[in-house]
Amino acid sequence: MGSRTSTFVIRWVNLLTMLLAFGVICYGIWMSTHHDECHKYLTLPVMGLGAAILIISLIGFLGALKDLPILLWIYLLILCLILVGILVVTALLFIVTSNGSGHYVSGQRYKEFKLQDYSSWYQKQLNNSQNWRRLKSCLVKSEDCKTLPKLYKTLKEYKNAELSPIEAGCCRPPSECGYPAINASYYDLSFHPVSGNRDCKLYKNSPSIKCYNCDS
Repeated sequence: MGSRTSTFVIRWVNLLTMLLAFGVICYGIWMSTHHDECHKYLTLPVMGLGAAILIISLIGFLGALKDLPILLWIYLLILCLILVGILVVTALLFIVTSNGSGHYVSGQRYKEFKLQDYSSWYQKQLNNSQNWRRLKSCLVKSEDCKTLPKLYKTLKEYKNAELSPIEAGCCRPPSECGYPAINASYYDLSFHPVSGNRDCKLYKNSPSIKCYNCDS
């Protein structure tokens, strides 16, 4: 009874994951039809993920349906490898970003981040002109900065907001610059910055520039 129950559960779980895989693959195909480089850049990873889920689910489904121990053992082995891979990736991500937890800004409810706080490997990847150019174009097209005036209609609301890392790091100059905020998307840059941080000079109010080239 227990064996039948387990194979029954495996069949249905993998049937559902196969349907999910088809959805992921279709989403990848839909992304490939866009002329947007951001969507096209993710097309292959998304379709690859969908294909991997489909193959693994198919192995598990057939193994449970036909009661083939060899397929079930392969299925379990793949799941174990995936679990180990997830643990390894999680550990690496923790090592790379452990020092980049951000710094609270006095009088504000959000954190500011600095590139120098992260590992040298992470800095090298972001400082790669090709990588950053692609990522920057995606950030600009995401319109996170353009939506700020709609989210925070008054300056008081904006100053009391819990900004996301992208909103705090890309959409505004570092707090140490001392530029007065006119609204959620515009700062008075006629004031001389009170800090020598090079990001103060890099920031512009233009939606396509903002602080996308800053180290913050």
